[in-house]
Amino acid sequence: MKNDERPVYIRLREVIADAILEGRYRDGDPLPSVRGLAVEYGANPLTVAKAYQSFQDDGLVVVRRGVGTFVAEGASARLMRQERERFLKQEWPRIRAQIERLDLKRDELFDLA
Repeated sequence: MKNDERPVYIRLREVIADAILEGRYRDGDPLPSVRGLAVEYGANPLTVAKAYQSFQDDGLVVVRRGVGTFVAEGASARLMRQERERFLKQEWPRIRAQIERLDLKRDELFDLA
């Protein structure tokens, strides 16, 4: 995470989103405490709180006062839709252009997988 120039809370948000998409945190599961995640990633607790708040603003997590922060019901499906859309709109056009520039064929790409 250190070589990334994006704000730390955005990078933390991506780490948490990836964990949800990979199934490490499922709908209804508790997320690590703000302090615990701050220690794990060497971040300021206020920065972690900002990342969690952005998830809460998007309805992807729910906070239960005195209990913790939990993945909201349906969050993994919504994150998957968002990530697919982002990939198809932002990343795929660049990747496809590179494939075409290099004259790579479908078989070449899938044989590597």
